[in-house]
Parts: sequence; structure tokens; C-alpha cells
Amino acid sequence: MYATESDPWKFATSPYERDKYAATLAALPRTHYASALDVGCSIGVFTHQLCPRCDALIGLDVVPSVLDAARARCADCPNARFMLAAVPGTWPAGQFDLIVISEVAYYLDRPDLARLVARVEGAVLPEADIVLVHWLGVTHYPLSGDDAAEGFIAGARDFARVLTQARTAEYRLDVLRVTKPGASSGR
Repeated sequence: MYATESDPWKFATSPYERDKYAATLAALPRTHYASALDVGCSIGVFTHQLCPRCDALIGLDVVPSVLDAARARCADCPNARFMLAAVPGTWPAGQFDLIVISEVAYYLDRPDLARLVARVEGAVLPEADIVLVHWLGVTHYPLSGDDAAEGFIAGARDFARVLTQARTAEYRLDVLRVTKPGASSGR
């Protein structure tokens, strides 16, 4: 998609994205995080909006040119860095008190979704927040938005609980809180 257009999903200009980003930021239970991970950051539009609320933020994506665009967009954010990563196979070192998985998990099949949950469990600090945001329209991906979110929530039940949920006609937003003391097992 990015080979022919720099912003094929209109992350920077669509009302859907603007409203979804605002709702995601408003849903964050804390005003500030020490270390955040933005899985599937794309060109960095949401990442840039999240930067002021984090001491350190890592954005992940699978397309090098997209990460170049994210770096350029976030050039005024010294706390942001970016990494080429196809989750769940590639995962950054470190522990996080916020992990955002927005419009990504439905690209995974069920076994990879389970591996993603295990990666998250191994990377979250106690009482971390996990934010899931997924489009609810018809897709040709392995999972629907509901399947991805519900599968993640079910897989995380041993270490996190749902804190809040919101749903519009277009997307769902789930915020989980890590409940297991010493959640990070280094997996």
C-alpha cells in the first residue's frame, strides 16, 4: 500500500482517524507514562500525539519508508524512537507501562495473536495499561476487529483485566490494566 501512496489510510487527514486518536488519548487512564510502546505506529500521526504523555516511546512498524515518515513527523519528540518490527516475531527489549495495539491485531492469525499476548505479558510493568483499538468493518484479514480484541482479552485474562471499553459504529477501544504483580516474566 505504501509503495504508491505515503498515507493510504489517510491517518493524517481523515475524520475517522482524528476522532479515534482523540478518543484513544482520552481513554488513557493516566496523564503520563514512563515507557510506552506503539505497535503498528505507521507514519507516526498518533505517536506524535502520544509523545507529550511519555518519558520514552518506541514506535514499531513493518515498512522502512513508513518508519522514516514517522521519524520525520516526530523529529520534535526527542523521547521517541522507532524500530522495524513484525510482531509477534520481533519485539523490542524493555518493559513498558503503556502498550498501544491499534489496528494491528486483526492482521494476525490466532496462534500469532496468542504469541502477541505472550510478548505483551513479558514486557509489561505491574499495573501497566494496554490499549486495543480495532476497526469493526468487514475485513479480509485473518481476524475481525472484535475477534482480535476478544482474543487478546481472553488470552490476557491471567495477567490483565478490562478497565474500560468503548464502541462506536466504526471501531472498538478496550483498555486493560495489568493486575498480576511482577507481570513481566521476560518472555
